[in-house]
Amino acid sequence: METLAQPDEVMSRVTSKDGTTIAFERSGNGPALIVVDGALCSRAFGPSPKLAPLLARHFTVYTYDRRGRGGSGDTQPYSPAREVEDIAALIETAGGAASLLGLSSGGALALEAAASGLAVKGVVAYEPPYVDDTGERDGAAHEGRLRRLLAEGNRGGAVKYFMKDMVGAPAAIVVMLRLMPWIWRKLQAVAPTLPYDAAVMTAFRIPRERFSSIGVPTMVMNGSKSDARLRHAARAIAEAIPAARYRELEGQTHNVKPDVLVPPVVEYFTVGVRS
Repeated sequence: METLAQPDEVMSRVTSKDGTTIAFERSGNGPALIVVDGALCSRAFGPSPKLAPLLARHFTVYTYDRRGRGGSGDTQPYSPAREVEDIAALIETAGGAASLLGLSSGGALALEAAASGLAVKGVVAYEPPYVDDTGERDGAAHEGRLRRLLAEGNRGGAVKYFMKDMVGAPAAIVVMLRLMPWIWRKLQAVAPTLPYDAAVMTAFRIPRERFSSIGVPTMVMNGSKSDARLRHAARAIAEAIPAARYRELEGQTHNVKPDVLVPPVVEYFTVGVRS
Protein backbone atom coordinates (compact mmCIF):
# COMPACT_ATOMS: atom_id res chain seq x y z
CA MET A 1 0.00 0.00 0.00
CA GLU A 2 1.30 3.44 -0.94
CA THR A 3 0.54 6.37 1.36
CA LEU A 4 -0.18 9.57 -0.56
CA ALA A 5 -0.56 12.13 2.20
CA GLN A 6 0.17 12.90 5.82
CA PRO A 7 -1.33 10.55 8.44
CA ASP A 8 -3.95 13.10 9.55
CA GLU A 9 -5.38 13.12 6.04
CA VAL A 10 -5.35 9.29 5.85
CA MET A 11 -5.38 9.22 2.04
CA SER A 12 -3.91 6.08 0.53
CA ARG A 13 -3.84 3.65 -2.37
CA VAL A 14 -4.15 -0.12 -2.40
CA THR A 15 -3.41 -2.52 -5.24
CA SER A 16 -6.17 -4.85 -6.33
CA LYS A 17 -5.59 -8.45 -7.46
CA ASP A 18 -5.24 -7.52 -11.15
CA GLY A 19 -2.75 -4.74 -10.40
CA THR A 20 -5.26 -1.87 -10.51
CA THR A 21 -4.52 0.95 -8.08
CA ILE A 22 -7.52 1.90 -5.93
CA ALA A 23 -7.52 5.29 -4.18
CA PHE A 24 -9.24 5.57 -0.81
CA GLU A 25 -9.55 7.73 2.28
CA ARG A 26 -9.89 6.58 5.87
CA SER A 27 -11.52 8.54 8.68
CA GLY A 28 -12.89 7.97 12.16
CA ASN A 29 -12.46 5.17 14.66
CA GLY A 30 -14.30 1.96 15.37
CA PRO A 31 -15.36 -1.07 13.32
CA ALA A 32 -14.41 -0.92 9.65
CA LEU A 33 -17.12 0.28 7.26
CA ILE A 34 -16.58 0.59 3.50
CA VAL A 35 -18.88 2.89 1.52
CA VAL A 36 -19.58 1.59 -2.01
CA ASP A 37 -20.77 4.38 -4.29
CA GLY A 38 -23.26 4.22 -7.13
CA ALA A 39 -22.87 5.35 -10.75
CA LEU A 40 -20.87 8.51 -11.52
CA CYS A 41 -19.95 9.03 -7.84
CA SER A 42 -16.62 8.90 -6.04
CA ARG A 43 -15.08 9.67 -2.67
CA ALA A 44 -15.03 13.36 -3.67
CA PHE A 45 -18.28 13.66 -5.64
CA GLY A 46 -21.71 12.41 -4.64
CA PRO A 47 -22.96 11.29 -1.21
CA SER A 48 -19.64 10.07 0.24
CA PRO A 49 -18.20 13.49 1.25
CA LYS A 50 -21.27 14.17 3.42
CA LEU A 51 -21.76 10.61 4.64
CA ALA A 52 -18.17 9.99 5.75
CA PRO A 53 -17.96 12.56 8.59
CA LEU A 54 -21.32 11.44 10.00
CA LEU A 55 -20.37 7.77 9.86
CA ALA A 56 -16.86 8.46 11.20
CA ARG A 57 -18.36 9.24 14.61
CA HIS A 58 -19.09 5.53 14.93
CA PHE A 59 -16.83 3.64 12.48
CA THR A 60 -13.49 3.66 10.76
CA VAL A 61 -14.87 4.70 7.39
CA TYR A 62 -13.30 3.84 4.05
CA THR A 63 -14.48 5.82 1.05
CA TYR A 64 -12.87 4.95 -2.26
CA ASP A 65 -12.87 5.66 -5.98
CA ARG A 66 -14.33 2.71 -7.83
CA ARG A 67 -12.08 1.70 -10.73
CA GLY A 68 -12.04 4.20 -13.57
CA ARG A 69 -12.95 7.10 -11.28
CA GLY A 70 -10.96 9.79 -9.50
CA GLY A 71 -7.55 8.56 -8.39
CA SER A 72 -8.12 4.88 -9.18
CA GLY A 73 -6.85 2.97 -12.20
CA ASP A 74 -8.89 1.19 -14.86
CA THR A 75 -7.21 -2.02 -15.97
CA GLN A 76 -8.95 -3.67 -18.92
CA PRO A 77 -10.86 -5.78 -19.67
CA TYR A 78 -13.53 -4.83 -17.16
CA SER A 79 -15.52 -7.37 -15.18
CA PRO A 80 -17.77 -6.98 -12.12
CA ALA A 81 -15.59 -9.64 -10.51
CA ARG A 82 -12.68 -7.20 -10.62
CA GLU A 83 -14.72 -4.71 -8.60
CA VAL A 84 -15.34 -7.41 -6.02
CA GLU A 85 -11.56 -7.92 -5.90
CA ASP A 86 -11.18 -4.16 -5.29
CA ILE A 87 -13.45 -4.46 -2.26
CA ALA A 88 -11.47 -7.51 -1.12
CA ALA A 89 -8.26 -5.43 -1.23
CA LEU A 90 -9.91 -2.71 0.84
CA ILE A 91 -11.17 -5.26 3.36
CA GLU A 92 -7.65 -6.60 3.74
CA THR A 93 -6.38 -3.06 4.31
CA ALA A 94 -9.14 -2.52 6.86
CA GLY A 95 -7.85 -5.41 8.97
CA GLY A 96 -9.32 -8.44 7.27
CA ALA A 97 -13.05 -7.87 7.79
CA ALA A 98 -15.47 -4.98 7.25
CA SER A 99 -19.12 -4.05 6.88
CA LEU A 100 -20.38 -2.54 3.62
CA LEU A 101 -22.75 0.34 2.95
CA GLY A 102 -23.79 0.35 -0.71
CA LEU A 103 -25.77 3.07 -2.45
CA SER A 104 -27.74 2.50 -5.67
CA SER A 105 -25.65 0.28 -7.98
CA GLY A 106 -23.06 0.29 -5.20
CA GLY A 107 -25.67 -1.55 -3.15
CA ALA A 108 -25.83 -4.26 -5.81
CA LEU A 109 -22.03 -4.45 -5.80
CA ALA A 110 -21.93 -4.70 -2.00
CA LEU A 111 -24.44 -7.56 -2.10
CA GLU A 112 -22.39 -9.32 -4.78
CA ALA A 113 -19.29 -8.94 -2.61
CA ALA A 114 -21.14 -10.64 0.25
CA ALA A 115 -22.40 -13.39 -2.06
CA SER A 116 -18.80 -13.93 -3.24
CA GLY A 117 -17.74 -15.00 0.23
CA LEU A 118 -15.56 -12.04 1.18
CA ALA A 119 -14.96 -11.33 4.86
CA VAL A 120 -18.02 -9.10 5.08
CA LYS A 121 -19.53 -8.67 8.54
CA GLY A 122 -22.77 -7.14 7.30
CA VAL A 123 -24.35 -5.17 4.45
CA VAL A 124 -26.73 -2.26 4.24
CA ALA A 125 -27.93 -1.64 0.67
CA TYR A 126 -29.93 1.46 -0.21
CA GLU A 127 -32.08 1.13 -3.34
CA PRO A 128 -30.11 -1.15 -5.68
CA PRO A 129 -31.85 -0.09 -8.94
CA TYR A 130 -33.17 -3.39 -10.25
CA VAL A 131 -35.83 -1.45 -12.15
CA ASP A 132 -36.38 -4.10 -14.84
CA ASP A 133 -37.19 -6.90 -12.43
CA THR A 134 -40.81 -7.01 -13.62
CA GLY A 135 -39.70 -7.29 -17.25
CA GLU A 136 -41.24 -3.96 -18.22
CA ARG A 137 -38.05 -2.67 -19.83
CA ASP A 138 -35.19 -4.18 -21.77
CA GLY A 139 -32.53 -3.71 -19.12
CA ALA A 140 -30.06 -5.93 -20.98
CA ALA A 141 -29.86 -3.37 -23.79
CA HIS A 142 -28.59 -0.54 -21.59
CA GLU A 143 -24.97 -1.65 -21.39
CA GLY A 144 -24.71 -2.01 -25.17
CA ARG A 145 -26.26 1.39 -25.80
CA LEU A 146 -23.88 3.06 -23.35
CA ARG A 147 -20.87 1.38 -24.95
CA ARG A 148 -21.94 2.52 -28.42
CA LEU A 149 -22.29 6.13 -27.31
CA LEU A 150 -18.89 6.05 -25.63
CA ALA A 151 -17.28 4.40 -28.68
CA GLU A 152 -18.56 7.37 -30.69
CA GLY A 153 -16.85 9.72 -28.22
CA ASN A 154 -20.21 10.97 -26.99
CA ARG A 155 -19.67 11.09 -23.25
CA GLY A 156 -22.35 13.72 -22.78
CA GLY A 157 -24.79 11.52 -24.67
CA ALA A 158 -23.95 8.59 -22.42
CA VAL A 159 -24.60 10.65 -19.29
CA LYS A 160 -27.87 11.92 -20.75
CA TYR A 161 -28.96 8.39 -21.72
CA PHE A 162 -28.13 7.09 -18.26
CA MET A 163 -30.04 9.83 -16.46
CA LYS A 164 -33.06 10.14 -18.75
CA ASP A 165 -33.59 6.67 -20.19
CA MET A 166 -32.18 4.46 -17.44
CA VAL A 167 -32.77 6.40 -14.22
CA GLY A 168 -35.90 8.13 -15.47
CA ALA A 169 -34.86 11.64 -14.41
CA PRO A 170 -36.98 14.45 -15.89
CA ALA A 171 -35.51 16.03 -19.00
CA ALA A 172 -35.42 19.36 -17.14
CA ILE A 173 -32.94 17.92 -14.63
CA VAL A 174 -30.58 16.91 -17.43
CA VAL A 175 -30.86 20.36 -18.99
CA MET A 176 -30.18 21.98 -15.63
CA LEU A 177 -27.05 19.89 -15.09
CA ARG A 178 -25.74 20.80 -18.53
CA LEU A 179 -26.11 24.45 -17.55
CA MET A 180 -23.74 23.82 -14.63
CA PRO A 181 -20.47 23.10 -16.48
CA TRP A 182 -18.47 22.47 -13.29
CA ILE A 183 -20.76 19.51 -12.54
CA TRP A 184 -21.31 18.37 -16.13
CA ARG A 185 -17.53 18.11 -16.66
CA LYS A 186 -17.24 15.80 -13.64
CA LEU A 187 -20.06 13.60 -14.94
CA GLN A 188 -18.51 13.37 -18.40
CA ALA A 189 -15.10 12.52 -16.91
CA VAL A 190 -16.44 9.29 -15.38
CA ALA A 191 -18.96 8.49 -18.14
CA PRO A 192 -16.77 5.58 -19.40
CA THR A 193 -17.61 3.75 -16.15
CA LEU A 194 -21.38 3.77 -16.78
CA PRO A 195 -21.27 0.42 -18.64
CA TYR A 196 -19.55 -0.99 -15.55
CA ASP A 197 -22.57 -0.15 -13.43
CA ALA A 198 -24.87 -1.65 -16.04
CA ALA A 199 -22.79 -4.86 -15.94
CA VAL A 200 -22.95 -4.97 -12.13
CA MET A 201 -26.74 -4.68 -12.33
CA THR A 202 -27.22 -8.01 -14.20
CA ALA A 203 -29.62 -6.60 -16.82
CA PHE A 204 -31.31 -4.72 -13.95
CA ARG A 205 -33.04 -7.89 -12.76
CA ILE A 206 -32.55 -9.22 -9.25
CA PRO A 207 -30.23 -12.28 -9.18
CA ARG A 208 -32.40 -14.03 -6.60
CA GLU A 209 -30.55 -17.34 -6.60
CA ARG A 210 -27.22 -15.57 -6.19
CA PHE A 211 -28.49 -13.39 -3.35
CA SER A 212 -30.06 -16.37 -1.60
CA SER A 213 -26.51 -17.52 -0.83
CA ILE A 214 -25.76 -14.42 1.27
CA GLY A 215 -25.26 -15.57 4.82
CA VAL A 216 -24.24 -12.34 6.56
CA PRO A 217 -26.60 -9.87 8.28
CA THR A 218 -28.19 -7.69 5.62
CA MET A 219 -30.60 -4.76 5.60
CA VAL A 220 -32.15 -3.37 2.41
CA MET A 221 -33.69 0.10 2.46
CA ASN A 222 -35.62 2.44 0.21
CA GLY A 223 -37.26 5.85 0.46
CA SER A 224 -41.02 6.19 0.74
CA LYS A 225 -41.03 8.74 -2.10
CA SER A 226 -38.81 6.77 -4.47
CA ASP A 227 -39.97 5.31 -7.77
CA ALA A 228 -42.33 2.37 -7.24
CA ARG A 229 -39.94 0.07 -9.10
CA LEU A 230 -37.14 0.86 -6.64
CA ARG A 231 -39.43 0.24 -3.67
CA HIS A 232 -40.55 -3.05 -5.19
CA ALA A 233 -36.94 -4.07 -5.84
CA ALA A 234 -35.83 -3.33 -2.27
CA ARG A 235 -38.58 -5.51 -0.82
CA ALA A 236 -37.87 -8.29 -3.31
CA ILE A 237 -34.14 -8.27 -2.53
CA ALA A 238 -34.83 -8.48 1.19
CA GLU A 239 -37.14 -11.44 0.56
CA ALA A 240 -34.47 -13.22 -1.50
CA ILE A 241 -31.77 -12.97 1.20
CA PRO A 242 -32.19 -15.30 4.18
CA ALA A 243 -33.08 -13.37 7.37
CA ALA A 244 -32.54 -9.99 5.70
CA ARG A 245 -34.27 -6.95 7.13
CA TYR A 246 -36.22 -4.40 5.15
CA ARG A 247 -36.74 -0.76 6.09
CA GLU A 248 -38.37 2.20 4.39
CA LEU A 249 -37.18 5.73 5.15
CA GLU A 250 -40.10 8.12 5.35
CA GLY A 251 -40.00 11.09 2.99
CA GLN A 252 -36.82 10.00 1.21
CA THR A 253 -36.10 9.51 -2.48
CA HIS A 254 -33.26 7.79 -4.33
CA ASN A 255 -31.20 10.88 -3.46
CA VAL A 256 -31.38 10.06 0.25
CA LYS A 257 -30.33 12.70 2.77
CA PRO A 258 -27.17 11.67 4.65
CA ASP A 259 -28.49 12.76 8.04
CA VAL A 260 -31.56 10.56 7.52
CA LEU A 261 -29.63 7.55 6.20
CA VAL A 262 -26.88 7.43 8.81
CA PRO A 263 -28.93 6.78 12.02
CA PRO A 264 -30.51 3.49 10.81
CA VAL A 265 -27.15 2.41 9.38
CA VAL A 266 -25.45 3.02 12.73
CA GLU A 267 -28.28 1.29 14.59
CA TYR A 268 -28.14 -1.77 12.37
CA PHE A 269 -24.39 -2.23 12.38
CA THR A 270 -24.03 -1.60 16.13
CA VAL A 271 -27.16 -3.40 17.37
CA GLY A 272 -28.97 -5.27 14.60
CA VAL A 273 -25.95 -7.19 13.32
CA ARG A 274 -25.33 -8.57 16.81
CA SER A 275 -28.97 -9.45 17.59
